[in-house]
Amino acid sequence: MSIHDLPAVNATLNGLAAILLVTGWVFIKRRNINAHKTCMISAFVMSALFLACYLTYHTLRIKATGQSSTPFPGTGVWRTVYFSILVPHILLAIVMLPMILRVFYLAFRNDFIRHKWWARITLPIWIYVSVTGVVVYVMLYRIPWPPLVSSS
Repeated sequence: MSIHDLPAVNATLNGLAAILLVTGWVFIKRRNINAHKTCMISAFVMSALFLACYLTYHTLRIKATGQSSTPFPGTGVWRTVYFSILVPHILLAIVMLPMILRVFYLAFRNDFIRHKWWARITLPIWIYVSVTGVVVYVMLYRIPWPPLVSSS
């Protein structure tokens, strides 16, 4: 594995976290507490692994290129779309970590009234950040820019 593989690993971890979060939500709606707990802890592990991999990638990228991030290659309206997804993704990623830790803390203390209140706010943010992490990856690394260009 090389530094160039890490963005795909990050997107995979984000995608897995999103799937586990939605699955955990379905389980708690069905009152399957053990399956819910397993999914939520697994989503937390995926997100923690993502954070470690993300920080590793950007550290290695700075050492290799002197730049911390990959510039977005799109232009025009696509650039606006990209940054309209990226900016809330980053801001919400910053605020969600303390919220996630709070939700887990309350669950482990068996304070399920406050856990449920915090989880209702935290879960949609966590899902949004996980899904938009995959979208940012696709827009940055997988779409050939400019998109929808025909060869005729």
